Amino acid sequence: MPTTKNGSSPEVAKSRTTLKSPGPEDIALRAYQIYLERAGAPGNPLDDWTRAERELLVTNGKPGRKPAAKSKAA
Repeated sequence: MPTTKNGSSPEVAKSRTTLKSPGPEDIALRAYQIYLERAGAPGNPLDDWTRAERELLVTNGKPGRKPAAKSKAA
C-alpha cells in the first residue's frame, strides 16, 4: 500500500452513496408507490414525482431549500 509524505496510509475517500441524490429510477419507483397508495385513483403524475423526489431527498439527509428569512417590520 502506498504511503503519504508523513509515512501513514493515505486517507480513503468517503463513500459517495451516503451523499448521493436519488436517481430517476428511485424517484419513479416511489412515485409509483404513491400512486398505489391511493389505490390507483386518478391523480397528477407530476405531483407524484415531485412528492417522491422530495421524500427521497429528506430520507437521504439532503435538506430542501431553507425558508427565506422573515424581515421584521420597522
